[in-house]
Amino acid sequence: MTPNALRIAQVLQQSAPLARLQLLLKDSNARFDAIRASLPAAMVPHVKPGPVDEVGWSLLAANASVAAKLRQLQPRLEDILRERGWQISAIRIKVQSI
Repeated sequence: MTPNALRIAQVLQQSAPLARLQLLLKDSNARFDAIRASLPAAMVPHVKPGPVDEVGWSLLAANASVAAKLRQLQPRLEDILRERGWQISAIRIKVQSI
């Protein structure tokens, strides 16, 4: 081990931008956990939580078909998030590029 090396947890705690990024990542994952049960089971492996910002939250779809289905479910998913206390204007749905 390098003598002056820091553990990743220490770096995250000492850097304000990295700490904020970690909080946003946790928030995105928590939102996804909240809506996961409302997604069709076969679709869950093809959807990933995306970035959270001051405007809203993104869901990443594996392909256009999954994105289309998410758009159909979007009003319900937004309602679920509001019921759980998130102030969200909209969920953005994006096709994840490989």
